[in-house]
Amino acid sequence: MTTARHHWDGVLMSTLDTTADPDAPARAVTLPAEWDAGAASALAQLVPGEGPIDLPTLAGEWIATLAPDNATARSLVWLLLSSQAAPTEAVWHGAYDRPPGFVLNLAAFVSPGEGFAARTFVAALKLICSVLREAALTMASQRNGELPLPDLFAPADNAPGAEGTMPAQAVAGHILLTNLDACLAGVGLDYDSEDGRAAACAIAALATLSAHAGRGPEALPLPPVRTVLPGLGETLRAVWNEAAVETETPVAPIETGFSTPNPVDGLLGVEACGLAPVFSLLRPDGRLAASTRQRLEIRGFTVDAALAAALAGEDVLPQPGPGAHLAMYRALTGFVDRMPARPETMAAPARHRLERGMRRTLPARHGGFTQKTTIGGHRLFMRTGEYEDGTLGELSLTPTRESPMVRGLMESLGEAVSIGLQYGAPLDAFVENFAYSCFGPAGTVEGDPVASYATSMLDYAFRALSDAYLGKRLPDGPSQDPQTDPDPLLPLDLPGEDDTPSERKRRALRLVS
Repeated sequence: MTTARHHWDGVLMSTLDTTADPDAPARAVTLPAEWDAGAASALAQLVPGEGPIDLPTLAGEWIATLAPDNATARSLVWLLLSSQAAPTEAVWHGAYDRPPGFVLNLAAFVSPGEGFAARTFVAALKLICSVLREAALTMASQRNGELPLPDLFAPADNAPGAEGTMPAQAVAGHILLTNLDACLAGVGLDYDSEDGRAAACAIAALATLSAHAGRGPEALPLPPVRTVLPGLGETLRAVWNEAAVETETPVAPIETGFSTPNPVDGLLGVEACGLAPVFSLLRPDGRLAASTRQRLEIRGFTVDAALAAALAGEDVLPQPGPGAHLAMYRALTGFVDRMPARPETMAAPARHRLERGMRRTLPARHGGFTQKTTIGGHRLFMRTGEYEDGTLGELSLTPTRESPMVRGLMESLGEAVSIGLQYGAPLDAFVENFAYSCFGPAGTVEGDPVASYATSMLDYAFRALSDAYLGKRLPDGPSQDPQTDPDPLLPLDLPGEDDTPSERKRRALRLVS
């Protein structure tokens, strides 16, 4: 049953009787009249209990907590009413012992006839980042599990975690992107296409650049080469120039990523969660999805004409499969801070059987990804090239701040691995031989969640390849302390002054056949 109700900031509200569990009694949910029953059910799932739910009252609680002034409060209300953004479950539940976050509906930033509203997207990101950082400062005392112990020998006024400050490495919040496929449909791009993946990378990079502004140039991701969407390139360059400024006091970090299935996506009317494609042309109620109507309109089909063509056996709207989902996942890796779980393919792609002496070269235009990481303070750029079936065919390893000899050896190794892969050598053989190799530089890995510690640059590189192309995430190897662990290339015990000649002779190096 639906009944008309009052207005909230000029938006007509209505009350629906719905429930998140079919066996539970129905609850009265008051929400915007334009929202459907799926949003009401998601709100009932988001708020446990059996009593009525009033969206203005419920949202007013977290808005009053997060918004420092009336202008910010009105902006947050508008983002919610326009289905552009909503906070994560932790904020709805008032669980401020965890970092807060917001989910951004990418499809809601697409205007009919105008394309993707990049400037509006950046404005929303800046507002959310300021809200998250302000909330991190005011609620730092409630996040005990994330505060590191202060340096006992540091001055009290500069100690990390002091009142009014945040620890340097404490995450202020999360920004999660969702509904990517519907966004691409709104701008006339297919999910399973090079242009679709290029546009997705540009949007993700724009979000990460906006979230990392104020952190310094070292925290910025590499911008994509192609932007595809009109006006997005200019906005991307403007945000880059604004963010790439040296700062002595970097702001608290905000991490970007893609959402996983949760009630907030249903509240925003999302068709497909995170970066996943829309696998169905229909909504749960049996009607055509909004992305389906947009793609039919772009192809010049009316609903009746599309039905007639489908009955005649024509494939009007080819649906992307799991392979397209994996290709999008690989393309977006490196443009956000955290990626969701790697999508599983229904069947592994058939391996090309090469005859002896036959080389399978990469096409001139191919896919792949670029990853910038830091291992023990030493920067490494890793680039990959992929065949049409998504298998690895090329590897490039470039350490930017090493000596010419080290850089040349690493680049030559990448070329040697590329030749081996193109002649049919299995990737798992390279992973088995190079993962966990121990030599400097080694240490903490920054920039890629696939590893937190690497025993060498090659250890990180081939464990990252194993995760991306073999679907096997290898654990970190044991860390080596140079102060206590001996270098395996040196004698384990050097002779001392008090050693007898026999002991010195016994400890000398010798060849073993």
